[in-house]
Amino acid sequence: MAISSTDATAPTFTGTGDHADNNTNSAAIISSFEPTYLQDLPRLTDYVPDLQSRPNPLDHNPYFHTVDGFYLTQSDVVLRQITYDLSGIFPSPSRHLAYHRAGPRKDIYFDSSNVRAAIVTCGGLCPGMNTVIRELVTGLWHLYGVREIFGIVAGYRGFYSMEPRLLNPKLVHDWHKKGGTVLETSRGGFDLEKIVDAIEKRGFNQVYIIGGDGTMRGAVKIYNEIKRRKLKVAVAGIPKTVDNDIGIIDRSFGFQTAVEMAQQAISAAHVEAESAVNGIGLVKLMGRNVGHIALHATLSSRDVDCCLIPETDFYLEGKGGLFEFLDEQLKENGHAVLVVAEGAGQDLIPRSEAQKEERDESGNLVFLDVGAWLKSELKNWWDRDHPGELFTVKYIDPTYMIRAVPANATDNLYCSLLAHSAVHGIMAGYTGFVAGPVNGNYAYIPLEDVAQAKNAVNTKDHKWSWVRSVTNQPDFVRC
Repeated sequence: MAISSTDATAPTFTGTGDHADNNTNSAAIISSFEPTYLQDLPRLTDYVPDLQSRPNPLDHNPYFHTVDGFYLTQSDVVLRQITYDLSGIFPSPSRHLAYHRAGPRKDIYFDSSNVRAAIVTCGGLCPGMNTVIRELVTGLWHLYGVREIFGIVAGYRGFYSMEPRLLNPKLVHDWHKKGGTVLETSRGGFDLEKIVDAIEKRGFNQVYIIGGDGTMRGAVKIYNEIKRRKLKVAVAGIPKTVDNDIGIIDRSFGFQTAVEMAQQAISAAHVEAESAVNGIGLVKLMGRNVGHIALHATLSSRDVDCCLIPETDFYLEGKGGLFEFLDEQLKENGHAVLVVAEGAGQDLIPRSEAQKEERDESGNLVFLDVGAWLKSELKNWWDRDHPGELFTVKYIDPTYMIRAVPANATDNLYCSLLAHSAVHGIMAGYTGFVAGPVNGNYAYIPLEDVAQAKNAVNTKDHKWSWVRSVTNQPDFVRC
């Protein structure tokens, strides 16, 4: 396999394999793979060419042993594609990509005594936000000796409308135990000129932006404007969304905590349904455009009889519809549990003309409550088809309970690694990137790539088939 580079400063790798292989057919197939390209990653030196490098202060940190192999180089990469079909029957992507591996570099491009770092959280709440903030502060402070670290209050608008908050390890030492974001957050308020003016005026030269896909799109604009002005300011994004809808990376932080909490709601719905005659437990989970939380919570709990996600259509009436399926479940088991992602079935819910145009502060279409609508439709259906028979629907919406909890152990560890990866990357002079895991290894990915990538549930793969085999739900394809 050959690895080429789209980065002029990065080396080109070639290789044909070092091991003899009796299976010549397999060897021939492997050697015929398309080249893998090292994805270009922006650097401050691209537009501030007179920057001088300096040795990494980790050389003198008593807790690190910077022996050979400790520092990563341009040769350390993470492959985006790690599975291949050797038969050649199914075409592989025409362009295989590799990303720079995340971690400390031998040379850095910031004098720690002159660093003024800014940290901002944007958008909705998510488990782990405070952990990321804490670890950014402790990483900058303890690893690189940075003493001027500021929290931007209330999201993007905080850059130009509020005084930043000076942070230190003592102040943030227990933030990882708290839900929400101590820095506070908001949606909207994105004014590019005012934000970059404030960054320049306050002398910030490192900006860490924590948020979802909309926030990442804003971060791209901030990076591009900083580059246009040729400011010595590095920008890093840390992707956050409980929905897990950001592409390329393995998962967003907070997602595993959300799935764990969602199971508690499903368990409660199951108890309520099982304790009633013809009882239905209805749980609405987060997922505006993707159904990852609903899918993983369904597979994890095994108490769910039907899972509805935005990536698949469903219908209520007629053969193969939801009502027919639930009728059969109630006759057979006496109860049913229904999980629905918030973005599912939005095309079925009646909307007024005003509701069709209504948008939130981030510019997203305001979704109607699919859970409340389904509860009403279920009651109408039962009253019509089973008059006089007992029937109960218990509707649970745990959205804000899930968003507001502290991160669990897995997400806490994940958030720490994300934060430290971002710090190492910026200190090494990279900018306009996102730190995140790709196939289990932490990498630096261009901000623009992440901002544009989506992570929808693939309803053609094994995982969705597994969901349907667990629930025995129909595929809702009209005959």
